[in-house]
Amino acid sequence: MHDAQTDQGNALQGSQGKDIAVDALRPWIARVFAAAGCPAGEAGQIASGLVQANLFGHDSHGVGLVPTYVSNLRQGLARAGMSVRIVSDHGAIVGLDGQRGFGQAIGEEAMAIAIERAQTTGLCLMGLANSHHLARIGQWAEQCAAAGLASIHFVNVLAQPLVAPWGGIDARLATNPFCVGVPHAPHPLVLDFATSTVAFGKVHVAHEAGRSMADGLLLDAQGRPTNDPSVMFADPMGALLPFGRHKGFALAVMCELLGGALSGGKVQDHHPDPSPMINNMLSIVFVPDRLCSRDALADEVARLAGWLRASRPAPDAAGILLPGEPERATAALRARDGIPLPRRTREALAACGLALGVAADDTGLV
Repeated sequence: MHDAQTDQGNALQGSQGKDIAVDALRPWIARVFAAAGCPAGEAGQIASGLVQANLFGHDSHGVGLVPTYVSNLRQGLARAGMSVRIVSDHGAIVGLDGQRGFGQAIGEEAMAIAIERAQTTGLCLMGLANSHHLARIGQWAEQCAAAGLASIHFVNVLAQPLVAPWGGIDARLATNPFCVGVPHAPHPLVLDFATSTVAFGKVHVAHEAGRSMADGLLLDAQGRPTNDPSVMFADPMGALLPFGRHKGFALAVMCELLGGALSGGKVQDHHPDPSPMINNMLSIVFVPDRLCSRDALADEVARLAGWLRASRPAPDAAGILLPGEPERATAALRARDGIPLPRRTREALAACGLALGVAADDTGLV
C-alpha cells in the first residue's frame, strides 16, 4: 500500500504536479462551498474531509472532487444544509435517510447516532441510505474508533458503473468499498479498500500522467486486457476488474446487498444520467470490551504486530505495515511538504472557485 501511494505521488508530480500547503487549501475549499450555498459548518466539514483524504494518500477521494460536488449541488443531485432523517428506529437497529446531503456532514451525523446507540446498548446496526458521496469510508471507522468502538462498513455506490462482474466484460458495479476499524493507540487500525483491483482515481492519475498501468487491472470496451488507462475515459468505456477475481466480485455483490438493499437504499441496476453519486451504507458499530477487555485487545494487537513484523522482508519491500499505517506515514509527509496536485486538478479547482467569486490567488493553485 505504501509503495502504491508513493507511485501515485510520483505520478502527480510527473504530470506537472505542485505541492499545495494544507493550511492554505482547507480554508479556501470551505470558502468555495460556502459561496456555493452551504452553511459555514457544513462547508468546513466538506473541506476537512476532502483534504484529509488527500493527506492520507487517497487522492481519488480528495479535493479533485470539488468541481463535481459543486456541479451536483447546482443540478440538485446534492443538497446543502441537510440532516439525517430517522426512518426506522428499533433502538440498537436504526435506519437513516441522508436526503442527498453532503456525505462529509451526513456521515458524521449518522455515525454520531450509531456511536451513541452502541455506547448505550453495546452494539448498533445502522443503515444509512441516500447520502451524497460519503468519500473516504475510513473516516467513519476512525470516528467510531475515537469513541473507543470497533466498526464494520459495507457501502454501495449509485453512480456510473466502473467494474465488470467476474465472468463479464462490461461495467455493472461501482467500486463498492468495504471498511473495518479497530480502536488502538496511537491510531486505530483501519482497513478501507475498494472491491475493484484499483481505485478509479488511481486510473485517473495514471491517465493524467500519461503512464501505463499494471497487468490485470483493466479491460477495454471489447473485453480485452489492457494497460492503457485511457479506456476508462473513452466512449464506449472499458471496465475495471474486481480484486481477487471471483472473491472480490462476491464481496462487491455483498456490499450491494448489505450496503444498498439492507440499508434501506437501492442497488445498482443501470446508469442514471446525470450520475447522482449516491452512497448507501450499512454499519455495525460495537463496544469491543463487551467481548474482550481493552487491555487484552491492546496486548493481542501488539502480539500480532510483533509476529507479522518478524517475517523475513521481501526484496525491496518498505517493511510490514498494519492497516492504517501507510496512511499515517503519507499524512506526515504531506502535512510537512504539502499535498501534490497535478496541473489539471489545480486549474479545475481555480476555475470552480472563480466561478463562485472565490479567487485562488493566495493558495498556490495558480
